[in-house]
Amino acid sequence: MVCDRGTKKDSRGYKYSWNGHKLHIDVDDNGIPISALLTSASVHDSQVAIPLAKISSGRVVSLYEVMDAAYDADPIKAHSLSLNHIPIVDSNPRRGEKVTFDPAKSIRYNVRTSVERAFSRLKSEFGAEMVRVKGAAKVFTHLMFGILALAANQLLKLVR
Repeated sequence: MVCDRGTKKDSRGYKYSWNGHKLHIDVDDNGIPISALLTSASVHDSQVAIPLAKISSGRVVSLYEVMDAAYDADPIKAHSLSLNHIPIVDSNPRRGEKVTFDPAKSIRYNVRTSVERAFSRLKSEFGAEMVRVKGAAKVFTHLMFGILALAANQLLKLVR
């Protein structure tokens, strides 16, 4: 939970870095946040997948776990299967040749964009782009207010 430096490649292969923390969230198909964890910026997404899945499985009943190539690891897939979920994980090019999804999984994988939209809205509309507090507890509190507002907004969209 210390403040440190994180580096990540974007979809075009460019590296970008930041100082601070990293928020990991699990959302449903409608972009409603289910669970969230805050880690140091240097923690890789795959290291948080299993704890996040455990938290989420205690809160909602789900059938699938849809993840991008960063989560392409056998322990993550095995844990997903142990929860009686179907893991739909994009193949990581580092692990060998690309495995294509069957048509049903391919359609289901397109739901993963709800996570990207949730993060985008959290940053642009709910204050996660620039966090101006120090300390993991204060950062997490700041981000959780944003997640609460995002969840309320997404639920209101469903009602309309």
